[in-house]
Amino acid sequence: MKALALALILVSGVVVAATPKVSTDSDPQAQFSTYKTYYWAMQPQGNSPLMAQRIVDGVNSRLQAKGWQLGAKGDVAVAAHITTQEKQSLDTFYSGGAMGGWGWRGFGGFGGGMATTTVDTFEEGTLVVDMFDSRTQKAIWRGTATGAVSSKSNKTEAEIDKSLDKMFAAFPPGSGTGK
Repeated sequence: MKALALALILVSGVVVAATPKVSTDSDPQAQFSTYKTYYWAMQPQGNSPLMAQRIVDGVNSRLQAKGWQLGAKGDVAVAAHITTQEKQSLDTFYSGGAMGGWGWRGFGGFGGGMATTTVDTFEEGTLVVDMFDSRTQKAIWRGTATGAVSSKSNKTEAEIDKSLDKMFAAFPPGSGTGK
C-alpha cells in the first residue's frame, strides 16, 4: 500500500511538472479584426538558438493559421522573451508509524516512523509573447507560459508546442472560437 501511495505521488508530480501554466491577457479596446499583418520586433534570445527558432516558427505558424501575414513591417509588432531559473521542490515521504495520530505524548503522538525529505532541483522556463499595435505602439496582447524545462530537446520542443497551442487557442481575443 505504501509503495502504491509513493508511486501515485511520484506520477502526480510528473504530471504537474509536465503541464505548462499558460495565461493570456489583452487590451479590451484593441480591434483585432483590423489586424492582418505582423512583424518580429524582437525574437527570443536564449541558450539555444534552435529553441529560439522553434518558438519563432511556432508563433508564425499559429498567427498564419489565423490569417495573419508576416512582413518586414505590419499592423502588429511581436516580441518574445525566454527566461530560465533554477528551482527546487521538496518531497517528504513518511514510513512506518510516522503519522500514527495527532496529539501530544500519550494522546496519539507520532511514534516509531521515519520521514525522508528529498530535494529536487530543476530548471523552470518562462516564455512571454507580447504584441503591440505598430501604429499606436500600445500593448494589445500578452501570452505567458511557465513550466519545467527538460534536458531532452525533443521534450522541450513538445512543451513549446503545447504552450503555444494553449496560448493561441482563443486568439484573437473576442473571436469566440479562436479563429
